[in-house]
Amino acid sequence: MSNAGEWAGERDDAQPVARVHVRAPGKVNLFLGVDAPDEDGYHPLSTVFQAVSLYEDVVATPADDVTVSVSGVADPSTVPLDDRNLALRAAKLLAVATGFDGGVHLELHKTVPVAGGMGGGSADAAAALLACNELWRTGLSHERLHALAARLGADVPFALMGGTAVGSGRGDVLTPALSRGRYEWVLLVDDEGLSTPAVYRAFDEIAAEDRASSDEAELARARRIDPVQVPPEFFEALLSGDALRLGGHLRNQLEAGSFRLRPALESTLERLAADVVGGIVSGSGPTLALLCDTAESADALAERLRGEGRTALRAHGPVRGAHVVSAAD
Repeated sequence: MSNAGEWAGERDDAQPVARVHVRAPGKVNLFLGVDAPDEDGYHPLSTVFQAVSLYEDVVATPADDVTVSVSGVADPSTVPLDDRNLALRAAKLLAVATGFDGGVHLELHKTVPVAGGMGGGSADAAAALLACNELWRTGLSHERLHALAARLGADVPFALMGGTAVGSGRGDVLTPALSRGRYEWVLLVDDEGLSTPAVYRAFDEIAAEDRASSDEAELARARRIDPVQVPPEFFEALLSGDALRLGGHLRNQLEAGSFRLRPALESTLERLAADVVGGIVSGSGPTLALLCDTAESADALAERLRGEGRTALRAHGPVRGAHVVSAAD
């Protein structure tokens, strides 16, 4: 963490506002290539994010301390209210970076699946940064907010940016990607989340086992999880605006770890393959991101899955990143 008040000189002398409402989107990784862990244990990534229309809403109001409350989840205990909460950490980081000595209460209303691989916690953090910057009149530029976001986690900068973007490094080095069209998604939510660190550990185990094997089938499997870069054909598909074409290029290498921990995910994807133009695990899972060719086919699939007793959410992308919905003096 940086020294206290590193950007204090940028603060606006105007009085803080009374209430700020910010909305930030969840995401789907359209492509996710995973390299071997570096010396710090992090996996360099080659990924393409798309922001989708499942949102986290954060309302910030003045307070004596930095506190958080949560709504919109069936089991509130799944969202920590202490320093494990990314939104809380974001507010504290901004306060330290700008020398602000007040507090804030953050009300989080969640619609992105918790621990579902769609970046809900990262969206909370991005929204909290933007909301507190507005509430406290700390006046940080988008570039400075992005730098703070990168300290909080790999997906937080993208939640600020939105749209469609290529991520490299740990996923936080972003380049906007040229994209056309609107893409229709069905997000099939699992009843129980998956731990991102556990998925990465499972992925590393599979890589070690498969590369040590002399069996031809196992070696073929190993090649599927060798590090890959986003191919030119993927960007051509994205630029075409054709969901059918893009669906054939969706790829998530990390899903091998998700399948090991939750085998039913792989069988569900196989079962639904004929109903969609493409399907992958979203990020580290367990949410399945199912791409459909039209809004009507996506609506029909979602209804069918709900009829089977599953939680199926409808969304489209790309959408804008974190933005102020309202601010009241």
